[in-house]
Amino acid sequence: MSGTTTAAAALRRRAAGAGANRWVVLVVLCVSLLLVALDATVLHVAVPAVTEDLKPGAIELLWIVDVYPLVCASLLILFGTLGDRVGRRRVLLLGYGLFGVASGLAALAQSAEVLILARALLGVGGAMIMPATLSILRQVFPDRRERALAIGIWSAVAAVGAAVGPLLGGFLLEHFWWGSVFLVNIPLMLVSLPVGRLLLPESKGAVHGAWDVVGALMAAGGLFGLVLGVKRLGGGELDVFTAVPLAVGGVLLVLFVRRQRRLAHPLVDLRMFARPAFSTSVCCIVLAMLALVGLELIAAQYLQLVLGLSPLETGLRLLPLTVAAMAAGLAGARLLRRFGPRRMVSAGFCLTAAAVLLLGVMGESDNAMLLLVGFVLLGFGLETTLFGAYESMLSEAPPEQAGGAAAIGETSYQLGAGIGIALLGSVMNAAYAPGLSSVPGVPASASAAAGHSLGEAYEVAGRLGGSAGEVLRRTARDCFVHGLHVTLLVSAGLLLLGAVMALRLPRTMQCGESPTEAVELPSPREVAESRVSAARLDVRETAS
Repeated sequence: MSGTTTAAAALRRRAAGAGANRWVVLVVLCVSLLLVALDATVLHVAVPAVTEDLKPGAIELLWIVDVYPLVCASLLILFGTLGDRVGRRRVLLLGYGLFGVASGLAALAQSAEVLILARALLGVGGAMIMPATLSILRQVFPDRRERALAIGIWSAVAAVGAAVGPLLGGFLLEHFWWGSVFLVNIPLMLVSLPVGRLLLPESKGAVHGAWDVVGALMAAGGLFGLVLGVKRLGGGELDVFTAVPLAVGGVLLVLFVRRQRRLAHPLVDLRMFARPAFSTSVCCIVLAMLALVGLELIAAQYLQLVLGLSPLETGLRLLPLTVAAMAAGLAGARLLRRFGPRRMVSAGFCLTAAAVLLLGVMGESDNAMLLLVGFVLLGFGLETTLFGAYESMLSEAPPEQAGGAAAIGETSYQLGAGIGIALLGSVMNAAYAPGLSSVPGVPASASAAAGHSLGEAYEVAGRLGGSAGEVLRRTARDCFVHGLHVTLLVSAGLLLLGAVMALRLPRTMQCGESPTEAVELPSPREVAESRVSAARLDVRETAS
């Protein structure tokens, strides 16, 4: 009896210790996420300085910018499921180390090839860090109410990182050379490694069978081809270098799905998608990111090219969107408890659609108040949608497959972003270009070149000069605003489709999980051995 009591007391102490440290764990995980989110956007403002220093070609410059998200998106499932096998903390700490080394390599790069390699390694490190943060969060917050609050803080930090990246990059470039945007990662990683090793708990999923290396490589190759093809489509590239990656990626992903269905112990348990809440949440993440990234890209072009704002003024105009997203993330747990996943996600989509339709009133003149209200509603609605979808997805996934589920969520996030740029960019181009096919008083070749983009139209108009240049500039601006309105209408339709789709989510937030789920319980054999030991001890004490 005494042995059993001692084991129970030790178990209670372990549970109490885990409860006391879980918020510290959340802080460490948020720092990890902040670094990855920063690195996804901090390079954008440094591209001109990199171009001037390293003199990369057009293809090399494209790879410098795109190789990080490409590699990161393609390896999320690989490292997410590997963490379930070998330990999520172990994968996370390895990701810290690789991220720090790659940051140093990128900062000191003397050629475009070395910078591309360093950015690819940063993508590998990011793929190790991203799913590990969410899966560890799933384990240390087994109570759904607390986990909802933790996910809200986590998503607010992601919004901060995406917004602060360009601002931090601009500040560093004003005082240092372009490599400083990477060098800033190193001291943070030097702190995160020992702190993470000391404070983060190790957790694994149930290990059954060997890890499917072939399946992991098939998923990585398929996602790489698919994301690459989607990105090229977003840039208006319709050639063999777009079709081949899309075809190869699609085939590899189909083969991956067939392989997983045949295996007794698959890399990703596709039966999770049979749960309506899980599959619906994944689709909602894709749709929300599709709207967000495409709209941000077009909004930035509108603010700079139509309204004539500087890059800094554009960033300040978009800042309310980020602030509203942070507020929605912090309020998400309370909203989820009160309204439930179904109403929360559906209302988030509807609010975002209303914001998009409001922004459709924008014309060629600046209306600061309209933009402020529209961006605030847009940020709050989208973050509400993403929060509810992520929380529902993680709660539906079995704890032992938390890494794989987190990787699926992050992959959906990346795919939604890529598809958004491709789809909404194509809609924009289709609505913009026809109006420039024949501009009175402008040569046909100049009109055709102006139809590629508004920026190129302004360049052509500047070379033409005179009345012809002014007519071309004014026509291109009118066509862009028309294309913006059409794109916003299409986006609103997709968001309303997401609102209908969200009706498949659970009506209420189910909170029936045991708060001791994440604690390592003793096995029945250990309990039996402790009881036998206690009985022997009692016999010896009686005999003496």
